[in-house]
Amino acid sequence: MADQQTPASSGRRLTLRQRQRASRGMQYAVLIAVAVLLAALADWSAIRQSFLNLDVAKEGLPELFTVALRNTVIYTLSGFVLGFAFGLVLALMRLSRVAPYRWLSAFYIEVFRGLPILVVFLMIISVPLAFPGFELPGGVYGQAALGLGMVSAAYMAENFRAGIQAVPKGQMEAARSLGMPHGRAMVSIIIPQAIRIVVPPLTNQLVALLKDSSLVLILGVTATQVELAKFGNDQSSTFANPTPLLVTGLTYLLITIPLGYVARRLEARQGGHR
Repeated sequence: MADQQTPASSGRRLTLRQRQRASRGMQYAVLIAVAVLLAALADWSAIRQSFLNLDVAKEGLPELFTVALRNTVIYTLSGFVLGFAFGLVLALMRLSRVAPYRWLSAFYIEVFRGLPILVVFLMIISVPLAFPGFELPGGVYGQAALGLGMVSAAYMAENFRAGIQAVPKGQMEAARSLGMPHGRAMVSIIIPQAIRIVVPPLTNQLVALLKDSSLVLILGVTATQVELAKFGNDQSSTFANPTPLLVTGLTYLLITIPLGYVARRLEARQGGHR
């Protein structure tokens, strides 16, 4: 009897593809049901008044772009440039044959990769307590560049180190066989190739810096030094309406989404060349 039931029962079984389709169909059905339920429960008039209030959104123009976005870009790019330069130096120190260089670089990287950037900004604010009368050039702009640059350098250093190690050793050997000094070969041949290799993670680091720039407000910015997050929060408090926060978030996305797309394209292109 068992032998006679086996073919019939096996015929009623779903194939793997059919089970996968059924599972996806159930997931889609659940998502649609949840979306319909949320749409039915939401108070759309209150949402429009609280989050999509065009009159409130217009009050932030044009300062949203001419002040807040401009400052955000300045903070981000200055921190990125400083982090790029210092991170490359740290990477070379990490790969150096001189042991103290390796130790110092490793110590710096571990420390600043583990510190929240908010703590770094607070430390920068406290520097005059140890060095009375000391002021960074540029005021808040200099402090922001230093804080963002110090943290990003620790991450970029590891990216650069991986990129340098990814360059075939034959490149250096060929340069040395032509009589080129080690330092000249590193600057002219190895580092340019390493930078091309690490462009995708550097792009992701730029996105991270853009978001971290929102913490510059801890430095005590003025009305002409505010970045996007501070500007949106101030506008939201002034008009007792969260619409400016939504506008600020969309402004961030206008930058981060294209940068993320570029990073993915670069990664895919590099993967195709391997």
